[in-house]
Formats: sequence, structure tokens, C-alpha cells
Amino acid sequence: MHPASSVIFFTTASGAGYGLLFLMGLAGAAGLMPAGLWSGLVGFALAFGLITAGLLASTFHLGHPERAWRAMSQWRSSWLSREGMAAIVTYLPAGIYALGWVLAGEARGFWGVFGILASAGAVVTVVCTGMIYASLRTIRQWHHPLVLPGYLLFSLYTGGLWMAVLVCAFGGDVTFLIWTTIVAGAAAAAVKWTYWSKIDTDAPVTTAGTATGLGHLGKVRMLDGPSTSKNFVMREMGYRVARKHVHKLRMIAAVAGLVVPFALLMVAGIMGTAGGWIPALLAALCGSLGVVVERWLFFAQATHVVTTYYGAEAA
Repeated sequence: MHPASSVIFFTTASGAGYGLLFLMGLAGAAGLMPAGLWSGLVGFALAFGLITAGLLASTFHLGHPERAWRAMSQWRSSWLSREGMAAIVTYLPAGIYALGWVLAGEARGFWGVFGILASAGAVVTVVCTGMIYASLRTIRQWHHPLVLPGYLLFSLYTGGLWMAVLVCAFGGDVTFLIWTTIVAGAAAAAVKWTYWSKIDTDAPVTTAGTATGLGHLGKVRMLDGPSTSKNFVMREMGYRVARKHVHKLRMIAAVAGLVVPFALLMVAGIMGTAGGWIPALLAALCGSLGVVVERWLFFAQATHVVTTYYGAEAA
């Protein structure tokens, strides 16, 4: 599949935003991070900014972005519609929680209820995002049981990276948050590595023979293509990335997304509130870059069954 920049930004930015909102909701309600004016302004501005920017970017991939609102009318059958509905609903408790954090200086008790609701809404929205892809049977790399856990864990990990910046800058349980982020990152890496291994070794679900129903007659191959020039199907669904580039990009994602951020988080944990926000910020930026590379591969390596009608041997 063609790795559109708008969709890559959408999934990484909104994932980080919802991960941050999830952690702020729980950390504030549990008293792991003290509520205050500046921590609230910076934290919620960052969370809402990432979420909103990601959701707006997703509309750029549509032929008519101005009609994006119509997608929410199909919530009974479409995960895309459910994601839009969940995102809108989550804004309400998150906004009330932000008011309590910033104006009342309190994130526990009555206000903490809205924090927990905002955290739950963040989880539901990310689940809907992951299911947009995991529900597509026509793309075997997406219709995989590890896709949804990967989306949830990477959201928690990137949200934790940005949460570490806030905790180091404004106070809170630095050690607990940093170790939570490292564990989430390690779990995300394990899931992603297993996922990569599976899509590399699993047998293709669809071949030219199964697609045409003629496989029982022998090997099926195409004599003439359905089009003499590039068309929309081949541009969007016939994208190919060389295996040698895949391995390099996976290593970049691992080093930039995990190894370097883990080292910087340990430094931030040692420094604490005495300047620890600087290595934590570098960890968040580096980790986000690594996740962008991971998400680019997620789209670039996906093969749609329709390509078997355009010359691909299998998908």
C-alpha cells in the first residue's frame, strides 16, 4: 500500500496524543502527578494538539476532505465512523478534566472521575483506529491479531515518552513513569518484532489461482495486464518496497525508536526534576521518529489482493 504521509502522521500523532491523555487521566486521578496551572496548560495543549492535528491530517487522504463528517454516519458497520464518534465523545470528559486540572488545581476526587473517563475514551479511540486496519481481510499484513495490540502499545509508549517530559519538568513520580514507559516500549518492540517475523514467513493467503478460482487447473499467470499505464489501483495498492530497504528501516526504527530513547530516559530518571526534562524531550523526539519509520513500514509492506489481477503472484 502507498504510505501516505497524512495517514502516517495521523496514526502516530493521534496515537501519542491519546497515550498522553490516557496517562494524564490516570496519573492525575491517582495522585502520581500534581495538578497545576502550567503542567495542565502544557500537558493538555500537547495532548489535544497531537490528537486534533492527527485527526485533521487523516482527512487530507480523502478525495473530498470537506465531506469527512459524513463518514461518522456509518458507525454501525464502519470502524472509521466509530473512531470519529469515539474521538468526539472523548473530547467532553477530557475538556472537563482539563478545566479542573488548570483552573481548580485538582485532578483527584470529583475531577478524577472525568480523568478516568477521558482515559477510557482514549483507549476506545485507539482501538477503533487499530481496527480500521485489522478488520480488512483483503490485506493479510493488516488482518493480523498483533496489529491491534501493536497500536495500543505504541500509543502508550509514545504517550509515556511525552508524559516523562511533563513529569520531569513539573514534578511527579518520575521513576514510576519512566519504568512504565520502558516496559511499554519493550512490550511494543516484542509485539512488533513478532509481527514482522510472522508477515515475513507466513504463506500468502491469496494467489492468482485463488483470486480467479482457477488454481485447481495449475499455476495461473497473467498474459495481459488490465491496464497499459499506471492507474489509481497500482499507485495506491501496488506499492512495493525492496527487502534490503525493509531490513535497514527496521533497524532504524529499533535504534531510534527504542535503544536511544531508553538510554535517554535512564538519564532523565537520574536527573529527575533537576533538568531531566531535557533528555526526556530528546527521548520523546527520537522515539517519535522511530515510530514514524515503523508506521511507514506498516503501510509500505501491506499487499492488497487486488494486485494479483495486476501481475503480482501472491498477496
